Amino acid sequence: MTDPLKPYEGPNHEGPAAHSPYGLSRLAPAIDLVDVAKEIARANTLIGESTADKLGLIADQIRALQDQAREVLAKARRDVVLHTAECRFQKVCGQTYHLYRKGDGDDARYYFSMLSPDDWKGRPPDVFEGSYRVEADLSFSSVDEAARRDARRGEARKLLGP
Repeated sequence: MTDPLKPYEGPNHEGPAAHSPYGLSRLAPAIDLVDVAKEIARANTLIGESTADKLGLIADQIRALQDQAREVLAKARRDVVLHTAECRFQKVCGQTYHLYRKGDGDDARYYFSMLSPDDWKGRPPDVFEGSYRVEADLSFSSVDEAARRDARRGEARKLLGP
């Protein structure tokens, strides 16, 4: 058994006093077990809050990915309809075609036309579903999507220079 009154003979802290794990001066505050417990509790609280923030960020990212997945699936469903629509001409990349629907429900039949509703003087023979541009990868972009895509490409070209 060691003598409790015997002075400590182990290695001492070497370095700046501010980095010492214990007081180096008689005037330093006494480190109490309660103080250590408070410090541990405070650290646990900070770790918990930090972890909750990080998990919240991951949850937001998951929701964003789910939204993107829904968009991709909706576009794929739309592209299936567009690719199976009747078309009596060869589609050319970069051209805009107009989709019409004849009939309703399960009897609905979709077809492409080169004529827009304006060409029909606002009175097309069937229900107009939208205008789509055929892209280089043979996907379809609505006229609004195509305009946004063209604007992005134009901005990218400006950044790349002449």
